[in-house]
Amino acid sequence: MILTFNEERNLPACLESLAGVADRVFVVDSGSTDRTVSIATEFGAEVFTHPFENHVRQWQWALASLPIHTPWVLALDADQSLTAELRASIESAVAQSQSGGADAGHAGFYLNRRQVFRGRWIRHGGYYPKYLLKLFRRDAVRLDENDLVDHHFYVDGATATLAGDLIENNQNENEMSVWIAKHNRYAVLQARDEEVRIVQAGLDAAFGSPDDRTRLQKRVWQRFPLYLRPFGYFFYRYVLRLGFLDGKQGFIFHFMQAFWYRLLVDINRDELRAAAARLREPIETPGVQPHAEQSMDTAPSAADK
Repeated sequence: MILTFNEERNLPACLESLAGVADRVFVVDSGSTDRTVSIATEFGAEVFTHPFENHVRQWQWALASLPIHTPWVLALDADQSLTAELRASIESAVAQSQSGGADAGHAGFYLNRRQVFRGRWIRHGGYYPKYLLKLFRRDAVRLDENDLVDHHFYVDGATATLAGDLIENNQNENEMSVWIAKHNRYAVLQARDEEVRIVQAGLDAAFGSPDDRTRLQKRVWQRFPLYLRPFGYFFYRYVLRLGFLDGKQGFIFHFMQAFWYRLLVDINRDELRAAAARLREPIETPGVQPHAEQSMDTAPSAADK
């Protein structure tokens, strides 16, 4: 299953990498105006159109509405493709699950994402290895409705990690301007998410799945002071986690993703807090006496009169 919107540059590599792996390929398009739909059709994919609200709802609609007849689903973005090693791992895992082999008891598998930015593999700064749950049993998967930005799949059951890489390489024209526009939108959503989400952090998450550890990190992150967080996070990624070894493109990526984007989130959170504070302020009108409930204690009694 692949979500698309104007992905004519990315979709061919994604579909080519699925050859021989998937029984059926579903493309859920949200109104592309380029050649995305025709490319999908040329590769034999089944195309469905559905208006886009957010990633979680789009995936939920796809999982509930498409004519899926297999127990296993591989969920991809259009700019993601499988290496040969990962293809072999997926085929082996699915075959074992169906034959009662070693992977029979698993409900999902994590794939190791290899992030490529402007032609450069981002290997440092904590970005590799990076595990995403992308292969799962259809009857065991769920998504978090509150994930406004980073959508993740969760399964009820055992998970494991597969060998090989999932290459994420967005090749859209004007890649940097597209990236900036997308993260401008994400910053507003993430700020709202951080302000309204109240979650109790459990120490056991540190020893759980990759998604458990990510949720714990987010909870800790949300408690850091605004405007100091971007400086600290960039230093952690670029210096402590050796992001500087990724060269010029790595500097651009780590600076923009770890500092610039996090600063945008903090600015938006600050604005949300200011707006909430204004709503809580009492409205004072010149020449109008205080509310009756506020003046009763100081009003003269009948005996005083």
